[in-house]
Amino acid sequence: MEEIGFLGLGIMGKAMSMNLLRHGFKVTVWNRTLSRCDELVKHGATIGETPAAVIKKCKYTIAMLSDPAAALSVVFDQHGVLEQICSGKGYIDMSTVDAETSSKISEAITAKGGQFLEAPVSGSKKPAEDGQLVILAAGDKELYEATLPAFDVLGKKSFFLGQVGNGAKMKLVVNMIMGSMMNAFSEGLTLADKSGLSPQTLLDVLDLGAIANPMFKMKGPSMIQSSYPPAFPLKHQQKDMRLALALGDEHSVPMPVAAAANEAFKKAKKLGTLSAVHETVSV
Repeated sequence: MEEIGFLGLGIMGKAMSMNLLRHGFKVTVWNRTLSRCDELVKHGATIGETPAAVIKKCKYTIAMLSDPAAALSVVFDQHGVLEQICSGKGYIDMSTVDAETSSKISEAITAKGGQFLEAPVSGSKKPAEDGQLVILAAGDKELYEATLPAFDVLGKKSFFLGQVGNGAKMKLVVNMIMGSMMNAFSEGLTLADKSGLSPQTLLDVLDLGAIANPMFKMKGPSMIQSSYPPAFPLKHQQKDMRLALALGDEHSVPMPVAAAANEAFKKAKKLGTLSAVHETVSV
């Protein structure tokens, strides 16, 4: 595969670009704070001074950015993606954004002759490090096929979901379910503890029952120790809940459980602490 550009080196982007380097891909990286590129350079990456410079150098460029505003900024701002995207180049946005943002980026890229694929992922820091993400792609099928060698390194499974917007919608539904689950799980652990029950025994019981799942198994032990190492920032989980609720409004879907979970995340953001439960969405 051609050299790959990578825009955005946060928790996810750093782990993903490192995985590509480990598997022999040539990677040119960019981050708004360029010093974050230094560790990747030690492992063989080169630095692009701007998103436009990365696009100019690479046939395919992946972006993994924090939110819709960041995703739009990297494309439309000065020295952004649009300055160099053209026929023969592909742009793959793996950020979690709403369908409207994804469509706006797609239209701008294709108007310049480029190919566009949205490909948000299910999974966070550890799956990203281990190449075990689930990739939810939609858009240009030819670009999807061309990008599969990279996706096979980054994830354990890739889905092609059709037209642009479907990947974004699927990711928001997944994260909405996750956020709602984590709130219920956290409340259950707290209720067990306050009721004089052993939270560890609750974990053991849950793991043997019908609602056993990898997230509870992975997060439960650290949660009962009041240890919350960040793998997925709280502000991003709350952003995804907000965008999912907006999608629900768009389709007149009542979502009282998700709405309550969103309020808990908003409260946790306001408190600004890694208090039990509501901040433990470090998937």
